[in-house]
Amino acid sequence: MQTLEALDLYHLPMGDPAMGEDPWPEFEKARQRHPWLARWDEFGYVVHEYAAMRELFRQDDKLRPPYAGIVEELGQVGTPWGRFTQEQMIALPPDQHKLLRTTFAAKFTPRNANQLRPMMRATVARLLDDWAPRGAIDFEEFSSHFPISVMFALVGAPHEGIALLRDDLEAIGLAHSYQLDRFPRIQEGMVRLEKFVEDTIAERRAHPRADGVEDLLELLIRTGDEGEISPRQLTDLIMFFFIAGYDTSKNVLTYTMYTLLDYPEIYARCAEDYDYCRKVIEEALRWFNPGTVARYADEDIAYRGVLIPKDTMLFFPLSVSGRDPVTYPDGDRFDPDRPIEPERRHIAFALGKHMCLGQYIARAQLQEALHQIAQRIREPRLAGPVGWRPFPGTWGLRGLPITFTPGEARVREAEPA
Repeated sequence: MQTLEALDLYHLPMGDPAMGEDPWPEFEKARQRHPWLARWDEFGYVVHEYAAMRELFRQDDKLRPPYAGIVEELGQVGTPWGRFTQEQMIALPPDQHKLLRTTFAAKFTPRNANQLRPMMRATVARLLDDWAPRGAIDFEEFSSHFPISVMFALVGAPHEGIALLRDDLEAIGLAHSYQLDRFPRIQEGMVRLEKFVEDTIAERRAHPRADGVEDLLELLIRTGDEGEISPRQLTDLIMFFFIAGYDTSKNVLTYTMYTLLDYPEIYARCAEDYDYCRKVIEEALRWFNPGTVARYADEDIAYRGVLIPKDTMLFFPLSVSGRDPVTYPDGDRFDPDRPIEPERRHIAFALGKHMCLGQYIARAQLQEALHQIAQRIREPRLAGPVGWRPFPGTWGLRGLPITFTPGEARVREAEPA
């Protein structure tokens, strides 16, 4: 059994801005040194092979979320972000996490996500009515308005608050790049987000919907009350819903457009074929996703002849897992028609007991958005340089200037199943 110290591991420059622009050459250097493991000097070790990520995620009982340790290491104990990060659902002790997840999981099913599609469709259509006639836009800025508009509609919040909260969510999404100079702005955003969620809950408790329709906010309030979930936990859950659902969906949609600029035939088909958009989104989630998951080893773990000691921090860059050349020999080819085998299915939403609750909502809104965008933004072309967010963090493009031919909206004759 080898120790971590005895391994000749590549030291990934995770905080280097060049990693945000193009991380794949660095991960190739890491593979040449070791098939599945590298070092991140400041924090721990990086599991960079797809199969190793899947196999270690199956050992969920031997792993624990690292957020209390990260908060301490970053000196953020007692701050708004630190409090939330240490107490959010994913960071709770196993019994409390199971209670919360069991209480709310039934409300985030594919069926419930599909019931939200008409609202998602109307939301993106309304945004496109404003943006598509322009003929030249920053697509990342456009994309940033879609998930937050959907989330506001889901909780019945007044849309006047979108502009300020959008900027706050942009700042909060960079917290896990672990760059200390960002935290003053992150704390400001957390204070406003928490107050917004508390006020939204209080307003809905005082004034339930008059039409008798139970939207997601009322459903979560009722489910929390019936499950004896504390007000603090309900607030944190809805805050997490905003934080996790904002720039992940926005970054995937932006990078999908960036990719499809090189695949005009695929993009054109998305305007015509609603079901094909689902396949494109699944391939896009393999091709790129914004996330890197962190865990501590909760006990000594023996894996492939390597001893991972208890309390070792491990990072799983889901963001690059889908182009692992061992699992995907042709992973650098974007192909929505590639066969999907169970053991090679993308892991953009992680695996195990911490798998993303909102994955079906995310998939639905991305499919709905792509279908209408491809109709209204015709023949898109890159119109300038793009920027990049830090890697890891919530990775993705920062700015995607495009020009295009405005197109007309079409009416779907049938609702999706």
